[in-house]
Amino acid sequence: MSCNNDDYFFLCSAQDAWGIVLETLAAAGVVFTIALMLALLIMVPRISDNAKRELVPIQLIFLLGTLGIFGLTFAFIIKLNIQTCPTRFFLFGVLFAICFSCLLAHASKLVRLVRGGLGMSWWVMLVTVIALSLVQIIIAILYVAVYLARNMNQCSLPNPNLQDRNIDFVLILIYVLLLIAITFLVSMISMCGPCKYWKRHSAHIYITMFFSIGIWVAWIVMLLSGNNSLGNSPQWDDPVRAIALVANGWVFLILYMVPELCLLTRQQSDCAQDKNQTQPRLLRQTIGVDNRVFTQEDSIQGPCSGRSSPSSVPRFDATLPMREFEPSKEFSIPRPQPRPNAYMHYRTHDISPM
Repeated sequence: MSCNNDDYFFLCSAQDAWGIVLETLAAAGVVFTIALMLALLIMVPRISDNAKRELVPIQLIFLLGTLGIFGLTFAFIIKLNIQTCPTRFFLFGVLFAICFSCLLAHASKLVRLVRGGLGMSWWVMLVTVIALSLVQIIIAILYVAVYLARNMNQCSLPNPNLQDRNIDFVLILIYVLLLIAITFLVSMISMCGPCKYWKRHSAHIYITMFFSIGIWVAWIVMLLSGNNSLGNSPQWDDPVRAIALVANGWVFLILYMVPELCLLTRQQSDCAQDKNQTQPRLLRQTIGVDNRVFTQEDSIQGPCSGRSSPSSVPRFDATLPMREFEPSKEFSIPRPQPRPNAYMHYRTHDISPM
């Protein structure tokens, strides 16, 4: 690759510094995303909460999608040609569909968690992410394979139907816009519940979606009408989309993934009801050992019953340890002896037989 090549001019041009700045931010995002993936894998054995552990596969897929978003930025810094055109139209919507599908699956699980439930299991969330992403993959394949294959000259000519191409680029992202709207609404619903602990996770998704909506509205408006009104339509189209990629990628990392990693190993503080429901009662350990003999006696006699009959005497539990007792010694209570009366003793000795 050489800077003399017109296609790679913005990668190393000092006059147009936007290319160097964006590729620096994108490269830093790639390194930071890989570091977060390694940190997530290292922290998995330390996760004690089963609900958080089920989110690890979804968050790994989310980081992979974010890694692809930073990598796709270089396709917009390089000028449009036959190689970069299908990459732009295909991967832009697919990568964002993967990321927003992961956020939607997480928010859907939080809707139940904030109300003391269990939410979706990890495999249900995984199937949901794959199914939602597959729709955008099909849309992108149909557009690239059918439309661009027949009109490949639109990617090679300097400015053929420039406005129509920008409109097509936005139209194939309608499904992604629908995912953004649904995820934002579900994140708002997931903040309504008694469990304050899980509301923190809902707030991460809500704030992330709020800034993502702002970024998407800004770059779409600039691409369709803003650049034309300012007279910079051909020159600013690629920088606008590249800035949107880098900005949204860093929003995903800073506003969602970093706070999630900070709370990943933290214990719950106010969701005692949720803990009791997630752990079966038979598996909970109690303090001390219950005497089952008295438990059975209470259940047979009842709280208000009197002396039990011989048939209602409970049997001894076989689990109780048996031991031999020493023979008990017999003790007798001494009884008071009557003392003889002195008068009666005198009368007995004085009276003699006649």
